[in-house]
Amino acid sequence: MPKTSGIKIGRLLVEALLIVIGLLFLVPFYFLLVNSVKTFGEILSSSAALPSSLHFSNYAEAWESINFPSAFGNSLLVTIVSNALLLLISSMAAYQMVRNNSLFNRILFGLLVSAMVIPFQSIMLPLMEISNVLSLNNSIPGLILCYLGFGAPLSVFLFHGFIKTVPIEIEQAARVDGSNRYGVFFRVVLPLLQPMIITVLILNTLWIWNDYLLPSLILTDPDKRTIPIATYTLFGQYTKQWDLALPALVLGILPIVIFFLALQKYVVSGIAAGAVKG
Repeated sequence: MPKTSGIKIGRLLVEALLIVIGLLFLVPFYFLLVNSVKTFGEILSSSAALPSSLHFSNYAEAWESINFPSAFGNSLLVTIVSNALLLLISSMAAYQMVRNNSLFNRILFGLLVSAMVIPFQSIMLPLMEISNVLSLNNSIPGLILCYLGFGAPLSVFLFHGFIKTVPIEIEQAARVDGSNRYGVFFRVVLPLLQPMIITVLILNTLWIWNDYLLPSLILTDPDKRTIPIATYTLFGQYTKQWDLALPALVLGILPIVIFFLALQKYVVSGIAAGAVKG
């Protein structure tokens, strides 16, 4: 058998294996979508089977039960503001660290990278104590501030690697034309960071939108609940309202799935570009 034929067969086998693995990852979505239009009894008796009839009224009941408009608005507000602050502050911090390679900046960057490996569970209790002292509990701004602190290390790390690929001659030319340091950053450097901005935006959005643990620690007022917290209210100690929880989950993940599919092509290219000299 020719060598090229063997390579083609091997490639086909690898592709077939990847397709099978991809289908396995889609199995949870099948159970989610199929059972979201079943009655509670049918979910318990035959969760893997197709529904005998479609109960789209589950979505209307879930919408009302978790007060979806309020939860959606809270999640949207937290995600947008947190992302805006993370993108601005992290890009500026990374730019300063790269262009001013002092000992202090090198130590600060090392501390930020080190913070990425600290498990969140190990600092939950100190976080709650600090939140009480600073009156951040049960506060949307307090939650946003926490996301800013926990999201900065990864964001700075990605921007730091990408900014190293930006030719410094472009900045020098802008300064010759009369731009100050801020003008160089906002008019020259920031537009060149677009691939990494989109990458950081996607990664942080997926994390913040789907996060349950941090909002559950900070927010206690029902009117301030995000979508994961609101959905969890359907799971009690003795009862689990699967016929409402599954539609609520679909409503919660649908916006983020659309967002990710629209921008996912930038993720790999942005991370690869930032890793060239990172």
